[in-house]
Amino acid sequence: MLAECLDGLNIKSDGTYVDVTFGGGGHSRAILSKLGPKGLLIAFDQDPDALQNVIDDERFIFIDQNFQFLKNNLRLHQVGKVDGILADLGVSSHQFDDAARGFSIRFDADLDMRMDQSRALTAKKILETYSEADLHKIFGMYGEVHNAKTLANCIVKSRQINAIQTVEELKEILKPIAKRGKENQYFAQVFQALRIEVNQELEVLKDFLMQTEEVLKPGGRLVVMSYHSLEDRLVKNYIQKGKFSGLLEKDLYGNVDVPFNMVSRKAIVAGDLELKENNRARSAKLRIAEKN
Repeated sequence: MLAECLDGLNIKSDGTYVDVTFGGGGHSRAILSKLGPKGLLIAFDQDPDALQNVIDDERFIFIDQNFQFLKNNLRLHQVGKVDGILADLGVSSHQFDDAARGFSIRFDADLDMRMDQSRALTAKKILETYSEADLHKIFGMYGEVHNAKTLANCIVKSRQINAIQTVEELKEILKPIAKRGKENQYFAQVFQALRIEVNQELEVLKDFLMQTEEVLKPGGRLVVMSYHSLEDRLVKNYIQKGKFSGLLEKDLYGNVDVPFNMVSRKAIVAGDLELKENNRARSAKLRIAEKN
């Protein structure tokens, strides 16, 4: 939904914008094409593979950090408040298509799933060391797996016999407890749960969203594309209520003070044409807000 993202940012030619999920650089290049000589784009990405896509442009700054550190890095680069922030929260196509990263159920590989390769925690380590109760929690909360307790028990029993180190080894454990005909959907839910835990994605997202309130100018735009209900719920609640719980807080006089106004009342989803060209867009939800 490139066009929708660009429209949502409402780009001014001399503005300052941030792409916190640089990846292959597609969104960043499109933003730069709309900026004039006085415009500035700052891009974040913690994945070392993103370095090969860095853009040679004097209006472009690349920061090889997680967007959890948005505010501090902007200050370090002497960038004041910005006009717009874009976040595409999905795992990049490159990461999914690189078998060695262990993100995809399509390839056999070590169960890694780290977006930042310097982190110590991997999916393999979670399966080796987490207690049955903790496994139950992450599969239920992050994967919304219907039989999370049974799954956690299977993992613990299986690892007592053989270590679970690869994608195929994990899938073999999952097959007997997955709903017949829905195996791939079940695998995807389990892999999502592991990936979220490995990268602490929801906590990082919360930290990021709270910082956007501080670094955006009044009238600045926040554009966030999420790919599963857990992310989208956090984004929606924060935009609407300024709180992740979704509870609207009022002061002693009954007034409500929220940091953003919603530009689009509902999430924007991909159209039929885009879905034909990019099947991964089927789960994408785009939300746009303007800083008060």
